[in-house]
Amino acid sequence: MLSADPSAGGRAPGGRPAVIFAPAPRAVPDADPPVLPPSPDPERPVVIIPTYNEAQNVEAVLRRVLALPGDFAVLVVDDGSPDGTAGLVRALRDEVPDRIGLLERTGKQGLGTAYLAGFRLALAAGYGYICEMDADFSHSPDDLPRLVDACRPDGGGADLAIGSRYVGGVRVMNWPLSRLILSYGAGMYTRAITRLPVQDVTAGFKCFHRRVLEALDFERIRSNGYSFQIETTYRAWRRGFRIAEVPIVFTERTEGQSKMSKAIMREAARKVWELRLRDLARRL
Repeated sequence: MLSADPSAGGRAPGGRPAVIFAPAPRAVPDADPPVLPPSPDPERPVVIIPTYNEAQNVEAVLRRVLALPGDFAVLVVDDGSPDGTAGLVRALRDEVPDRIGLLERTGKQGLGTAYLAGFRLALAAGYGYICEMDADFSHSPDDLPRLVDACRPDGGGADLAIGSRYVGGVRVMNWPLSRLILSYGAGMYTRAITRLPVQDVTAGFKCFHRRVLEALDFERIRSNGYSFQIETTYRAWRRGFRIAEVPIVFTERTEGQSKMSKAIMREAARKVWELRLRDLARRL
């Protein structure tokens, strides 16, 4: 930038003010948005949604959550989806930056670590009710207020509410019989070993009151597949927290691919024995 400043003291020949070369002011870049916006209300709920290659679903599911009563916030934990999932979330976050958070991680790190990272962020940001939900519409966003209400003092007063496929009957849509038998049998197997008084032990549709997560030692939670759901519920129960099951209808995804694998099933089968034996040895 050029400026003629007589007060600078320099003068050109002939008495004209000298031309002073001054650097142009630097533009201040916009600050990066927080990974998760802080909650303005200690009773506000937040939904944690882990994603990997959910570009076909993520925008629609986020818009459904944002349209719900209750002022829900959302935190997406994306494991480097190559299909552009995170980019879609960033675009929607620009529209509603006070209600959408995004944690981008490098590579597939697993369901359990995604939720633990989300729990830490939600607690630090001051949210009172912290929910888990899949991105593929197998869990209906419309059921979220019912889960949160089950944990409110003027609702059910539970510490942990589980969206249950199996309490009071079976409500699963579009599963082959073999998958249903496997899931229901896994619940019977888990209850027989752990004595956990929950019908849907592998459910991934939950609402935690923050006091439950504050009481759990995340460093001791090592599950990283669907056994993560068994472990967190079991640890909450053994801590004496009240668990309520809220009936929901589970609908198998219509877009994208399921993340279920034989390795995940083997991990869950081993984990229930590990939990029970550690509990008996008072090392849980």
